[in-house]
Amino acid sequence: MFLKNCWYVAGWSRDIGQGLVARTILNENIVMYRQSNGSVAVLEDACPHRKLPLSKGRLLGDIVECGYHGLQFDCSGNCILAPTQQRIPPTAKVRVYPAAEKCGFVWVWMGAADKADESEIFDINDYDNPTWGLTEGGTLEIGCHYLWVTDNLLDPSHVAWVHRTSFAAPGTDGTPLKVEAFDDGVVVSRWISDQSLPPYYAPLVQFDGNCDRLQHYEVRTPSTCINRSIFTPSGTGGDAGQLDERAYVMVSYNFMTPIDEDRTTYYWVQHYNTNPDDEAIAKQLNEGAIMAFNEDREILEAVHIGMTQKTTSNLNLGLDAGSMRYRNILDKAIAAEQLE
Repeated sequence: MFLKNCWYVAGWSRDIGQGLVARTILNENIVMYRQSNGSVAVLEDACPHRKLPLSKGRLLGDIVECGYHGLQFDCSGNCILAPTQQRIPPTAKVRVYPAAEKCGFVWVWMGAADKADESEIFDINDYDNPTWGLTEGGTLEIGCHYLWVTDNLLDPSHVAWVHRTSFAAPGTDGTPLKVEAFDDGVVVSRWISDQSLPPYYAPLVQFDGNCDRLQHYEVRTPSTCINRSIFTPSGTGGDAGQLDERAYVMVSYNFMTPIDEDRTTYYWVQHYNTNPDDEAIAKQLNEGAIMAFNEDREILEAVHIGMTQKTTSNLNLGLDAGSMRYRNILDKAIAAEQLE
């Protein structure tokens, strides 16, 4: 089951043009296209006649034509032409999904259309700040249930084993995690004091010597994951006080869009407080993220198989406290939605 009355990333704005783009979200097939006025239209990807995907037809201006018998639909989902007969069937309609664009993404509301509120779309802090760098980001399909991914993104401990050559760094074994729960999500975090830099970040940080390091892993409903890393000179970190002016801040925004119970589309972009115009650094960061996220994918796809086909019971560890609390919050939100 999925939480439906919320916004999900359906794709990158840069990938939606005046052509038909098919997606599956929460087990529902949709088709997207950009209209002549620049806005994105999202329809059910199924002609009401024999359910041929409309994405297998063609786009005629702002009109979608079915590739089977030529029924045509406008952006409001109404059939405006049935070429094989004079009368348009009154039930010849397709569902329309509310859509909006923000921070480089196309967002689609998967629940009741009258509940859609664009002010609830997730906002990336400092997105338009010219002093911050931004990577191109990317898209990755993972063959697992999306909650295995959110579990992973509420678990700083896995970094030491899964990402040995990139994000891993000493000091994690003996540093406890702090878990904070909110109405719509959970934050798992810790400051690690006076340690060397992870290989991934070492060339980017603009100070010498050891660092104090923040690991901030956050997930908000339905499946938005924010990983904030801060590296500041040793002795200047901690929850209290002002950050040192030399501190390096990297925020990875990760959006999990469930395809179905067994597949997830993972969208991400990274935002950082240095080198806003350095394309080489942006490329380096993005390539490092791709490498690391593929390391996660290999693990999580195997976890998905292991958990769906298990023949003995599994257990939770202390490090799962954050993900278990998030799942409980999400379960309550889904149950409340079902009651409505």
